[in-house]
Amino acid sequence: MDIEQIRAYCLSKPHTTEDFPFDETTLVFRVMNKIFASIGLDNVDWFCLKCDPEYAIELREHYTGITGAWHWNKKYWNQIAITHGDVPEALIRSLIDHSYDEVVKKLPRKLRNQLKEEE
Repeated sequence: MDIEQIRAYCLSKPHTTEDFPFDETTLVFRVMNKIFASIGLDNVDWFCLKCDPEYAIELREHYTGITGAWHWNKKYWNQIAITHGDVPEALIRSLIDHSYDEVVKKLPRKLRNQLKEEE
């Protein structure tokens, strides 16, 4: 996957928005104003996704292209290599879904219900 495919896939998720909250090169994707993905436009070889802590460790043990995310809490965030890693495209899509779901499940019930009603 390339950056445009990742961007399109992230934006296809319900209620996803994108913005540059930190600087002019760090693009983030949010659901209901909570970040679930980030990519630095100055280094599009990697992007970051939220992850269940146990699953994050498992992924890092199995794929050299998945490491703890630089500048993010490594317990909850993975950095995925998209141009030079061993992470299959299907897994990248699955990890984007997982990241989105991790954020949604921690939203207040009212926001989760709103998401369900509008799907």
